[in-house]
Amino acid sequence: QVQLAESGGGLVQAGGSLRLSCAVSGSILRFYHMSWYHQAPGKQRELVAGITSGGYTNYADSVKDRFTISRDIAKNTMYLQMNSLKPEDTAVYYCAAVRYDTGTTYWGQGTQVTVSS
Repeated sequence: QVQLAESGGGLVQAGGSLRLSCAVSGSILRFYHMSWYHQAPGKQRELVAGITSGGYTNYADSVKDRFTISRDIAKNTMYLQMNSLKPEDTAVYYCAAVRYDTGTTYWGQGTQVTVSS
């Protein structure tokens, strides 16, 4: 059974930084297209950043030049480095994994990020 476990969320002042981690267990990270999503209260879940099984990355316009997605295959872990945080980045952040061959999707439980002004 594939499981995703996010960590690293918390409370930070505007302009600060956080690094989120998503640890994958039960399978091998490089078999998956990995993504970070966020969901603010009363809003839909939105894609923040993604990294394909081949290592290609993409970002939402709102986080380009501030956030960096990466992965450590040896540690089976994906990361999201978030710099220059803004109050509007406040949300629950979820990691998602999509198996490259079957499309099977897995979600983590989420980690809260709160940015105070």
